[in-house]
Amino acid sequence: MRNVALRTTHQRLLTRCFSKLPCRPSGSPLSDHFDGRRSSPGIAPKLHRRGVKSKATLQLNELSHLSLDSVHSLPETEDDGPAYPTVVQQARSNMRKYENCVLLTRVGSFYELYFEHADKYGPLLNLKVAQKKTAAGAVSMAGFPFYQLDRFLKILVQDLNEFVAISEEFANSISGTVKSGGLLFDRRVTRTITPGTLIDEKFMDPYENNFLLALHPPDTGQPLEISSVETIPAELTKGSVPPSLISQLIGLAWLDLSTGDFFTQTTTLGTLPSAAARIGAREIVLSDSLEDSLQQSVLDMLEHQQNRVTYHSTQLTDVSMSSWTPMLEAEVPTEMQTAFTNEEVTAGSLLLAYVRDRLQGLGVKLQPPIRRQDKETMSIDRNSMRALEVLGTSKDTVRGGKGSLLHTVRRTVTKSGTRLLRDWIASPSMSLQVINARLDLVSQLLQDRTFREDITNLLRRSYDSQRLVQKFSMGRGDADDLISMLRTIEATNGIANALERHISPSDANLHLDDSDQKSHQSLQMLSRRLSLDGPNALAARIVASIDEDGLTESRRAEESKNGDIISAAQEVLQNEGSAVDQAAMSRVTKLKVKQKASPEPDAEEQDQWILRRSANIVIERLHEALEGLREDMGSLTSHLRVQLCAQSLTLRWTPGLGYICHVKGARDVAASLKTSGAAGDVKTTKTTRSFHHSEWSRLGGQIDQAKLRIRAEEQRLLQELREQVVLNLVKLRRNAAVLDELDIGCSFATLAEEQGLVRPVLNLGLDHKVVGGRHPTVKLGLEEQGRAFVSNDCLIGEKERMWLITGPNMAGKSTFLRQNALISVLAQVGSFVPADHAEIGLVDQIFTRVGSADNLFRDQSTFMVEMMETAAILNQATPQSFVIMDEIGRGTTPEDGIAVGFACLHHLYHKNRCRTLFATHFHALADMTKDFKHLACYCTDVAEGPGGSFSFVHRLRKGVNRRSHALKVARLAGIPDAAIETARMVLESFDANSPILTEAASS
Repeated sequence: MRNVALRTTHQRLLTRCFSKLPCRPSGSPLSDHFDGRRSSPGIAPKLHRRGVKSKATLQLNELSHLSLDSVHSLPETEDDGPAYPTVVQQARSNMRKYENCVLLTRVGSFYELYFEHADKYGPLLNLKVAQKKTAAGAVSMAGFPFYQLDRFLKILVQDLNEFVAISEEFANSISGTVKSGGLLFDRRVTRTITPGTLIDEKFMDPYENNFLLALHPPDTGQPLEISSVETIPAELTKGSVPPSLISQLIGLAWLDLSTGDFFTQTTTLGTLPSAAARIGAREIVLSDSLEDSLQQSVLDMLEHQQNRVTYHSTQLTDVSMSSWTPMLEAEVPTEMQTAFTNEEVTAGSLLLAYVRDRLQGLGVKLQPPIRRQDKETMSIDRNSMRALEVLGTSKDTVRGGKGSLLHTVRRTVTKSGTRLLRDWIASPSMSLQVINARLDLVSQLLQDRTFREDITNLLRRSYDSQRLVQKFSMGRGDADDLISMLRTIEATNGIANALERHISPSDANLHLDDSDQKSHQSLQMLSRRLSLDGPNALAARIVASIDEDGLTESRRAEESKNGDIISAAQEVLQNEGSAVDQAAMSRVTKLKVKQKASPEPDAEEQDQWILRRSANIVIERLHEALEGLREDMGSLTSHLRVQLCAQSLTLRWTPGLGYICHVKGARDVAASLKTSGAAGDVKTTKTTRSFHHSEWSRLGGQIDQAKLRIRAEEQRLLQELREQVVLNLVKLRRNAAVLDELDIGCSFATLAEEQGLVRPVLNLGLDHKVVGGRHPTVKLGLEEQGRAFVSNDCLIGEKERMWLITGPNMAGKSTFLRQNALISVLAQVGSFVPADHAEIGLVDQIFTRVGSADNLFRDQSTFMVEMMETAAILNQATPQSFVIMDEIGRGTTPEDGIAVGFACLHHLYHKNRCRTLFATHFHALADMTKDFKHLACYCTDVAEGPGGSFSFVHRLRKGVNRRSHALKVARLAGIPDAAIETARMVLESFDANSPILTEAASS
């Protein structure tokens, strides 16, 4: 404390001295150190110090070595007049340097916002904005305790979609303190946090990847204009990409900093929205060179993704994958580099350059890039992903929410397993080998329930090792993370032993048929992929080093310190804050203060050690030395109690008084103190007396030094453990991948057992034969209401590759369409499917045109949106695709609607030749397509009852239902009886010779 006071006094003297100088030449580096004041060359300032009078004369050119980085300097336009305090000025400089970020500056135990950031974001964060008085004027400021950083980062980054720059404080060396004018700390931005560059923040969704996506579209160098051959009016093409660019290649690269996953892919500008929807990136990075070329087209294609789009400036010429190596856990072999396209390499270089810039030098080790190819996975375009509710429901923006396919089939018990499941569902496989391997695993786990439950219980004991390993690779893991890693390695060992027991040769295994043999082999393959030697050595080192009881106590002590900060904040609010400020303190915070235990005044503070004494020989010896010093402390206490006749005497240390002897009680020990020449009285009250004692001051300093040496050795050993985790990086990630696949396999097996699912048979044909098919999510919803789901068959293929489906509203046509698309998705994911039997030819793309929507912001009506989605289907569907279309043409006149509907059927039948389910209320289409040999008509119906009652018949039958029974549905919806009767009279009055009008009215 005395050193701090001396430095502060010295700084004030320097400032006072230089502020009196008459001239301030431009460019003097002293403006960075002496409160913004400048002096002219040749002036000899006097530097005064306390104590013996002294005089020193310096020329300003002799102080050139005191100049700091430009980040701490003021612009020339602000040099005149009083300056802000150095801490505030540092914040202002960082705000200019990171102008697109919200700056959080660490000051002691708080993070603070200044100037316009405090004014703008303080109210949004529910923080009180105060005015700090400075020589340069009032400065707005707001702050919060450091341990609440994650809470406010969530609001800023996730909710407000802002970038945040974190400015941390670093202790200055002696020379650094002089250079900064006496400041004990320097403040530098250590990291800029964006939605796509989260690492281990507590508010991250543990069940979803946090992807950052970079795009590299080709720069044609020409302004974007509609092709001269395009005849569509320009006002109707707003938000669309010129046809000449639809098939242009574009490079994608995306990664998750929290797991180290890294992917690349080449796609086209036309399919970019579908790829972006599948990836689900939180942030998208573009090169700033695209702002005047392809920017608008790319943004239009991504407008539905609701991502933060960021522009980054970097050199993208002559890029190569060799520049990626420092950020990868292993170099990509030269022979594999040739598989990556130029677009992918450029996109990857842009992505990594952006990450390096945001991490501010923080090291990162990513997994080698995995190249995705369109033909490797089923393509589910953006509209289909939304219409089928694959990852989230169409009613809200919560991904994986109740009602979605992901939520319905998820039985995973690990966080990383859930993330992998999402990736599989968004990108179903096109490889029969991969799909059958997954199905074999599910079959094996389904057969042996006890084995499956054992694996599931072991998985529950594991932690998110993918994110744990990545955290250590970035130097951020702590002792708690090491314990979590230990538990995961132990769970992995248990799983390895369970697999070994299950696949070991036995008499029963010798007589397995071919299918059971394949299922058995799936477990053997997983078992061989586990690498345990290195991780087991790491686990043994962690067990031998970390004291879990001490770690728990250390955590409690930290919570107690946080409680002290909360108590201080509450005291300030009670004394100075308004009623609104006091009410802003959350109930949770108040509870923490109430639950904080008050230590006994005389209780000796217990040191909490993270590592065991036996962790290594150095720590053991240091503890022995500390114990010896504590014995000396006890002996000194006994000696002083006898010498001073004070049995209540204790030896203490306080922040303000240092090492003191404390006596409580009414007994006056003044006479005894006088006889003891080594004591000095420092504080006396009516009931207590505190005084210094030279022997205790010396011994207390030795004890503190011993503690510091132990903590330094603990940190050194913890760093060794972190490095050992990094050395086992590859093995730990491979083991984690095996655990994730087992988790999904157990999840699918549990789901199959619960819902009575069957194993699908997949082939390279074009058939879709599903017997007794059910909608996976609708069925569960009906069962919750106590209702039964009516299953249906769907047998389309070479003989009948297109079904034209008619029937009443609310009779299940749309459900039937969607359930067959979802069954194809589940089958190629590797799950059993909701049916009695399923034989499915691989589907390369799924397309849907269902529902109605508009985009008024882009001047696109409901019918225009419908036609754009239809155009995508007709232009992209292949014979291997699966298409469902519902009520095409309903957004225009009946005549035009029938014409458009027939044109779509004709094109899909003769050109695309794909498997199609086409639902319509235009019954004339059945007559117009009667010559289509591979088209069959099916319908649902209504069963009439006595007294006007009716019920829907959801079972499909062959034929055409020419009545849509719209008035029955209208009555169910609550349309007044008078309106229903009027509609009935109009319907009956239509001329029988006007079939189109009759159809329009009945539908």
